[in-house]
Amino acid sequence: MALFVAVLAFTGYHAVRTVSDAIYWNAHRDEPIERWMTIGYVAHSYHVPPHILHRALNLPPEPDRRPLGRIAQESGRSMTEIEARLTYAIVHARPPYPPPAPPENILRPAKPNS
Repeated sequence: MALFVAVLAFTGYHAVRTVSDAIYWNAHRDEPIERWMTIGYVAHSYHVPPHILHRALNLPPEPDRRPLGRIAQESGRSMTEIEARLTYAIVHARPPYPPPAPPENILRPAKPNS
């Protein structure tokens, strides 16, 4: 009986944690980039692979837990430049929004042959 309660508690804890994480990240999509954020946080918020953001800042593709403000300070860049580089990388890593219009020949129906 004790083992059953332990398994139930373990399962309940992880179920609550999963739902909590899903609610949090659903509400924090495309957050404005700020000094306190890490590269991983920005990547998760904008749904882009972290290695793309590392490359945009000329950093090795290893996990980096430093906040962006500290990365800016240690690399001698301004936070505005860091934000601009990340924004550029994000825009070019995601599909274009809105999608391009179809070619004109698709918009007009073809004339029937007479």
